Amino acid sequence: MKAEDWLQSSIMSKRAVAKGAAGKTHSLTIEQQGKFHYVCGPYAKPTLSIDPGGIVVVETEDAFGGVLTSESDSPTAKLNFPYLNPQCGPIAVKGAKKGDCLAVYIHDVETRGEQPAGTTCIIPEFGGLVGTSSTALLNPPLPERVKKLHVDRNGVRWSDKITLPYEPFIGTIGVSPEIEAISSLQPDYHGGNMDLPDVAPGAVLYLPVHTEGGLLYVGDCHATQGDGELSGVALEQRATVTLQIDLIKNWSFAWPRLETRDFIMTIGSARPLEDAARIAYRELTRWMSADYGFDEIDAYMLLSQAGRMRLGNMVDPKYTMGASILKNYLKA
Repeated sequence: MKAEDWLQSSIMSKRAVAKGAAGKTHSLTIEQQGKFHYVCGPYAKPTLSIDPGGIVVVETEDAFGGVLTSESDSPTAKLNFPYLNPQCGPIAVKGAKKGDCLAVYIHDVETRGEQPAGTTCIIPEFGGLVGTSSTALLNPPLPERVKKLHVDRNGVRWSDKITLPYEPFIGTIGVSPEIEAISSLQPDYHGGNMDLPDVAPGAVLYLPVHTEGGLLYVGDCHATQGDGELSGVALEQRATVTLQIDLIKNWSFAWPRLETRDFIMTIGSARPLEDAARIAYRELTRWMSADYGFDEIDAYMLLSQAGRMRLGNMVDPKYTMGASILKNYLKA
């Protein structure tokens, strides 16, 4: 089955304004974007305004703003915190209001730019196994290191002996909060820097709307990443992202949701990590009760047997977990 084939049975096709039908195609190049954004918030003028169902082809910059060009570069010298993780957009969807939901179908994430197109690195006091500003330790920071890698659809050339699969996804995607502006480095109820590998081609991401137009931000694409993004940095890449953005009226919830051909998922972000897991599982329990006919306690008991957890990141200002259940169990 092609990735698009299952879309006809998706929530997006059943409930959205455009019923999952593709509308007009729009372009959002680096030149059209102009200034990038480093917060997700309601105070930026939309770069683009589209009708529900519109397709947007977006050129994204990598999380470093493209400044790490050589393995001899120093991240400390070249990166300008907090101006990291540049975001394209925001993209406004006509008719979207608070209480609605944006449905974002990810058609493709394609590497762009000259080779070596992938970059990963060690940044002092950043990562899952080191002392950080939040986890303050006396140990000296790890030495900086930059690794540049050839990336294409055939794989990621880690070394002469190791080729990793090309498994691209969107590390940061989210809507605007209602009043505050949240750093593009942080995941939260609006989406943001979730670093969740399931936000990939073939999936639909559902984001609750908090402000007029929804205001969708997108950037920080990865060529591949292990669960947890352990060192704090995935295989960062510039990318061309193709999104189909629809609108579901009068459907709202607390945290992002995701749907694939095989499962539904709810996404929570918090510290400590177990609170992110609790948020995700609580939201999945409530979704099963609200839309799939389960008694809430029965859903809770079923998830104890059949629920699955995906670790997005354990390195950002908040950590991200995705709780899922196979669709087969929802048909009972």
